[in-house]
Amino acid sequence: MRFYFRRLLLLLAVELLFLWALYISFTDPRMQVARTAVQSWLVKQNMYPCMFQKHPFVFEHGDFHYYLLWETSCVSRAPVLEWWTDSTNNTAFLHHFIKPSYRKIDDYHHRYTAIIGSVQGALHIHYKVNGYRFATKQYTIRRRNSFEKSRVLVIGDNQNEPTRFRRVLARAQHYYRTSNGPDFILHVGDAVQIARKLGDWQSQLFSPMEDVGDYRHQTPLVFAPGNHDHDKRRIQNNNNFYMDMYHGLNETSELGKPAVINGSYHRFHHSISIGSARVIVLDSECPSKEQSAFLLRELQSDAFQEASFRIIAVHIPPYIEYWDPYTWNERGEKYWDEHIRLEYDPLFRKYGVDLVISGHQHNYQRATVSRSTAPGSTDVITYVIAGGAGGDLDLKRVEDWQMYNVTYLGHHFASLEIEDRRLIWTAHSITGSVVDKFLIEI
Repeated sequence: MRFYFRRLLLLLAVELLFLWALYISFTDPRMQVARTAVQSWLVKQNMYPCMFQKHPFVFEHGDFHYYLLWETSCVSRAPVLEWWTDSTNNTAFLHHFIKPSYRKIDDYHHRYTAIIGSVQGALHIHYKVNGYRFATKQYTIRRRNSFEKSRVLVIGDNQNEPTRFRRVLARAQHYYRTSNGPDFILHVGDAVQIARKLGDWQSQLFSPMEDVGDYRHQTPLVFAPGNHDHDKRRIQNNNNFYMDMYHGLNETSELGKPAVINGSYHRFHHSISIGSARVIVLDSECPSKEQSAFLLRELQSDAFQEASFRIIAVHIPPYIEYWDPYTWNERGEKYWDEHIRLEYDPLFRKYGVDLVISGHQHNYQRATVSRSTAPGSTDVITYVIAGGAGGDLDLKRVEDWQMYNVTYLGHHFASLEIEDRRLIWTAHSITGSVVDKFLIEI
């Protein structure tokens, strides 16, 4: 009897070990990267059935619209996006059915996009994609009123290091475990290393966001593009495969147009309200008269001036201190931030910007300085560089602006909480420790 009991215990132990190994294979960042690569290879060998390559990814598209993107390994016959809302009194609204725009990227990447909205007055937005051999499950986007607390996960510069990016996302997921996740994700650029490589988009952005936290389906992404993210050439058939999420946003009449224009350059500058804050998103890579006019107009607008907190999101910070010395001095990269510092930053200070959030530099810095030269002025502006979501760190100093209060040379993410007249920023290391925290209160 003891012999059989021991065998039973041994068999149980082997089964538990197998289940543990299976769990690790699905959750360990290194295995997730390998799984993504194997799956992509099988699709190209026609050894994998027609499937979703990218499940729906939701971007904000201004205050009352959302942009959805998904991709399959084959052409769908009749895909349909179905969405509906409910309001604060739990009143259900009509279901909407949208035929998405289609773009064939290559034989194995068939991209679909659609715009949800307007959702003004809605509390929750529910959606799913139908028309395939199987439909997606129902996803829900949660909206907050302006007086409720809004939580924003801030990340940037995860390019080329998907394993490390997954660790950052896993730590963020742990942080938000008691609050049903963030309400928005602000990505301050450089999501991929090489924009023209489809494999970089899959392995460095879409798969990590799918594998960790399930954020991409129900947490709208606010995206400030970086120098690695998009093809800036104004030519037909350029490599802007996934970078048209803000097409037509500034022209309200264009919201009904297809979300894709192949081979064109898409503007990124726009603004959005998050809780009691107004956020202006700028494209640091392509300064233009159009963007400068937009920035001045938005800074002067009632929506911006009457907001409790006024925020700028731009990839390249106006004041860089850490970089590669060779490219900084010998290849002219020290001049990349000049137009931000010389043209935009004086406007930030003049029109009462409270917080400038950037990436580009792969570490963390924060400066809170007086926007005025008057002695004893308490009117301050805060600059944050949050470029540590995975990319190799910048450890060598190339400038000293004598302004940064905090410097952390490690990987990190930040949580931004906005509630009525309080803004709380907390930077977290990849191990979960708090590396910086500050409060703006009015």
